[in-house]
Amino acid sequence: MILEMLMVGPLASNCYIVGSETTKEGMVIDPSAETEKILSSVNRLGLTITLIVATHCHVDHVGAISEVKEATGAQFAIHEAARPQETIQRYAYLMGPSFKLPPKPDRLLHDGDIIEVGDLRFTVVHTPGHSPDGISLVGHGVVFTGDTLFNLGIGRTDFFDSNYKQLMESIFSKLLVLPDETIVYPGHGPETTIGDERKWNPFLRN
Repeated sequence: MILEMLMVGPLASNCYIVGSETTKEGMVIDPSAETEKILSSVNRLGLTITLIVATHCHVDHVGAISEVKEATGAQFAIHEAARPQETIQRYAYLMGPSFKLPPKPDRLLHDGDIIEVGDLRFTVVHTPGHSPDGISLVGHGVVFTGDTLFNLGIGRTDFFDSNYKQLMESIFSKLLVLPDETIVYPGHGPETTIGDERKWNPFLRN
């Protein structure tokens, strides 16, 4: 599996480029800003992007979707619970005047759906709490957690659409059940593992 992480935008969001070594098909997860940087990496990796996935519709995860979609012709997918217009309008100012609303999704995702990228398969796991539409993608020994679980942290729950109890239920019932060696790629900050978070994350101790 080809995997590259880019830190982009004013809120230092992680954008992931994932691709098949066999077919050279790829997907982009959470392209929030700096479209040229993302596309340059895609070209360097020699990938044909067929899918763009947003782990949730907060502004710091969707700002470059329109431009990446236009450049690649890829489909855009997001969870069915997403309400981009309502959510984004509250916080668009954080991303500056060049921020663009994401396009209408081509595919609405549901818990348990399978995303295929060449010979790669990822399972969509609905992990609400930080936002109602939050998802994680699980497969090939890794999990992309968006803003649900971080290295020694958890997602914020002080937004209008957040829910702390729901977030903790998502983490304990959907993520901590994964094998300890599963690599966690979060929406912000460095990677970690499920085992390390189970053992050391102070928000999960009790």
